[in-house]
Amino acid sequence: MKKHTPTYLKHQLLMAMPHMADPNFAHTLTYIVEHTANGAMGLVINRPMDLNLADILEQLRPDTLSSPLCEHIPVYGGGPVMVDRGFVLHPATMNFDATVELPDGLALTTSADILFSIADGRGPQRSLVCLGYAGWDAGQLEAELADNAWLTCPYSSDILFATSSELRLDAAAKHLGVNLNLLTSQAGHS
Repeated sequence: MKKHTPTYLKHQLLMAMPHMADPNFAHTLTYIVEHTANGAMGLVINRPMDLNLADILEQLRPDTLSSPLCEHIPVYGGGPVMVDRGFVLHPATMNFDATVELPDGLALTTSADILFSIADGRGPQRSLVCLGYAGWDAGQLEAELADNAWLTCPYSSDILFATSSELRLDAAAKHLGVNLNLLTSQAGHS
């Protein structure tokens, strides 16, 4: 008997199926940062909050004026877990106090020094700032995939950095050649 090797989705995009009822994930596109037998962690990348980087910096260093540029850098709701914790996806061209390199020249930083660097004009040219993350316990994401709650798509830096947030989910679907509006929650059986 052939042993089944699990397929992990690290560095993939996860698209919520149109019938997703969980309000935390309905109509979301999530970048999967880590996925192992112990669970998964990702960042929702298409839900801008009513915050911008200037708002965050005002909380972190209230006595310093931030650059007007920071008012145009959105902050995304990365997921329902630890919503007071920041995560920044960016090209791996720079390292900060807490930076983890990811595949394809991508990095994730969780230290505030990247925010100050962006505000001072010395940070990465492209970045995505999130508060909170999406987390799944061991086997939970696999069960949700088996229940047809998600579609997976290969990572694309264009979708992450060059596509406006409201178009990212459709861009990922188009990358797969899928129209999400035509999908059903019923799995096909023959």
